[in-house]
Amino acid sequence: MGYRVFPCIPSTKTPLTEHGFHDATVDPEQIERWWTQHPSANIGIPTAGLVVIDIDGEANPWLADDHERMLDLARGPMAITPRGGSHRVFRQPAGKNWRCTEGRLAPKVDTRADGGYVVAPPSVVDGGKAYRWAPGLELDDPPERLPEPPPWLAQELDRLAAPAPKSAQAAPSANGTPAAHAHVAAGPSEANAIPEGQRNATLARLGGNMRRVGMSQAEIAAALLQTNKDRCSPPLSPREVERIAASVARYEPDQVAVALAENHWDQMYAEATPNEEADAKDPGPISDDLLCVPGFIDDVMAYTLDTAPYPERVMAFCGALALQAVLAGRKVRDPMGNRTNLYILGLANSGVGKDHARKVNQRILYEAGLAECLGNSFASGEGIEDRLFIQPAVLYQVDEIDGLLLRVSQARDARHEQIVSMLLQMYSSASGVYVMRAKAGRERTVIDQPSLSIFGTAVPKQFYEALSRRLLTNGFLARMVVLECRRRGTGREDGDRPVPALILDTARWWAEFRPGAAPGNLSDWHPEPRLVPQTDDAREQFRKLRERADAAYALAETRNDTVAMAIWAWAYEKARRLALLHACSANHVDPVIGPEAVAWAGSFVDHQTRRMLFMAGCHASESEFDARCKKLVAVLRLMGHTNQEIACQLDWTVRKVERKLHLIRLRWEKEFPGE
Repeated sequence: MGYRVFPCIPSTKTPLTEHGFHDATVDPEQIERWWTQHPSANIGIPTAGLVVIDIDGEANPWLADDHERMLDLARGPMAITPRGGSHRVFRQPAGKNWRCTEGRLAPKVDTRADGGYVVAPPSVVDGGKAYRWAPGLELDDPPERLPEPPPWLAQELDRLAAPAPKSAQAAPSANGTPAAHAHVAAGPSEANAIPEGQRNATLARLGGNMRRVGMSQAEIAAALLQTNKDRCSPPLSPREVERIAASVARYEPDQVAVALAENHWDQMYAEATPNEEADAKDPGPISDDLLCVPGFIDDVMAYTLDTAPYPERVMAFCGALALQAVLAGRKVRDPMGNRTNLYILGLANSGVGKDHARKVNQRILYEAGLAECLGNSFASGEGIEDRLFIQPAVLYQVDEIDGLLLRVSQARDARHEQIVSMLLQMYSSASGVYVMRAKAGRERTVIDQPSLSIFGTAVPKQFYEALSRRLLTNGFLARMVVLECRRRGTGREDGDRPVPALILDTARWWAEFRPGAAPGNLSDWHPEPRLVPQTDDAREQFRKLRERADAAYALAETRNDTVAMAIWAWAYEKARRLALLHACSANHVDPVIGPEAVAWAGSFVDHQTRRMLFMAGCHASESEFDARCKKLVAVLRLMGHTNQEIACQLDWTVRKVERKLHLIRLRWEKEFPGE
């Protein structure tokens, strides 16, 4: 119908594009690309040339006693918002210059016009609640056929658009703070204190007014730091205040009003609060559409599922991904130097079929003449080093890897610490050299470009009980791709059949592929991996992936959340490795990293990272007492309690314990006075 649109991050109002609503378009090819890459993205519509009356809350008293004016508002399309409010959509008359306002038309009644945008149905926010068009008031007409606002509303919008008298405009005071807000630095006041849940948003509003006056980022930061010191108790960290000032300064003065009207900093504060319900939302097990990689990986998955006594998609995918990782090890790289070695962990209960995917990999590698690439246990760090020295590309298929993690968590055995430390170094040395330990009678040697891949399996309960903050922050689990199997599939009798020729041909092609110009056996000792190119679209997508991962890391840093920092630190590199594997699987002869590979890898890593953070928050503990507390929370969640109800339950428990301690103290003082 001619409305420009742009994608927003799923379940939020935050734009996915670099320039926000400025990137909106009617180009069908661009729109198709956006929603092919992000099928769950919300729909944003810029409101330039429109005016949208945003009424918050279904019980808003505005015009409640004026039936005629309420009917006037129903002349145009109306969207019902997730919290029971409404968006009333009109066309902005020619010659008008209406802009976004917040609460100026009436309490909790905002306007969206030039310089703003709205999220449109059927977008979903607030944990699954959707926007929807009111019956009979759907958006059926193009912009030029929309009705104009009724005359009384147009007069109100004209009044709001009129420039404020110069005497009422803010001007900088002597200390650099706008005069309209100079009182904020005058000292703390109970009546003037900023409530704890509104500190980010309030400081952002003050900074927005300073930006309009023309203050620099340094001046805004200085004024907000003083405000934070005087009016916030406890104050925000200086780093958080400077981040707010930098965010405000990034906007042009005329865009600050939009940011304030769209409540950007309220959203930022909600995202930065770890106790919010949405923050702890469980993304659930991975979806089937993310377990599809065209070409070799899908072919191996299909064969594994077709021959398994109890077919299980997640375990078949883990095995196929690990197989592709070792086949391409030391033979390809992406433009950033990333290689294909991966540490993959599949979680499944006993009897689900963890062993079958390993057997399929063994069979394919053996028939392709690559049996020397298989390993099956971590006896010691020295043993792994010696194995990689002889065969630098190895796939270790290890069952019950949770035992190793548990011993490391409990710090009971230095030998297991040494194994994990060695695995960390080996993972990062794939594009360089790994320096081996010194041995008596032999000089220190190196392994050139080691490619160690792991396909580990474990029982979920035992794995989660082995989690600790120590394991999560040292980077080992952050480097891993952890996937959980579902319920056990239906068993069947006959499944044994030969490996398809297409799979064996591809595996043998990788076995014989020798990239680079090094002669003879030197190509095995010092290979020159083939560069897999990336398209321009893929490069742009990678850039956005990196920015999102960096933003998530920065947010974790402001919370001092070391676990989230460690996990997000490796998210981007994992995405690049997975995109490289996608390209190799789709076309092993002439691989290219395209937008499809990056979109899949980005979605895969985003889900896997959020799931890992959720499970870490539920299970990783620092002490036995902390572990018991988290078990209690897990039980309450299983009973269907929300985070708020759990918090109330824990608060009640704490107060009960405090009362008992008080009684003990009184009894002690009575029996042992003065001690």
